Amino acid sequence: MKLILITAPYYFVEETALLKAFFEEGLDVLHLCKPDTPLLYAERFLALIPEKYHKRIVLHDHFQLKEEYKLKGIHLSDRNPFIPEKYKGFISATCRTSGEVKVDKINCNYVFLSNIYNSLSYPEQFATHTTAELLQYQAEGIIDKRVIALGGITHENIHEMKELGFGGIAVQGAIWTRFQHESSCEYGEIIQYFKQLRKLAD
Repeated sequence: MKLILITAPYYFVEETALLKAFFEEGLDVLHLCKPDTPLLYAERFLALIPEKYHKRIVLHDHFQLKEEYKLKGIHLSDRNPFIPEKYKGFISATCRTSGEVKVDKINCNYVFLSNIYNSLSYPEQFATHTTAELLQYQAEGIIDKRVIALGGITHENIHEMKELGFGGIAVQGAIWTRFQHESSCEYGEIIQYFKQLRKLAD
């Protein structure tokens, strides 16, 4: 399965060094998602990521940076729901219902289906699909290799995502809740956890 990491919603000093380590350990795709942050911050962030990894980065905001930095593509969401005029290239999107998945897969390379479990990053966001519903989506072919599981994904439930036929997993809280960016400069534990996720997703 594809392993996708969504950035923490804030910038922090050690972030790009840590992300470079994740890329070196086999991160498939990074989604740059920093709601309500300035364009300048995104430019500084991308300038610190080696160019060889730019083709693995998808933007949730500031879509104009896609061509400038030769990034992988753009991601549509409630915040930025429309494809820019004349845009050609990779597109992904967040879906919250099976109906949205059916529609968005027409124009997208892959879609996130959220929330599979209670969110680790946003405590107010709960699972919105029962096990029975997910099994039905699988039976109907709604879940396939172009659908990525999002929401509460950890090492404990990756095997369930494989059994359901998801093409990948997107993680955020599973990584960032394990790293205290305000007080820690030690990467060892979080890198080991990432490696565990990478191995389980393979």
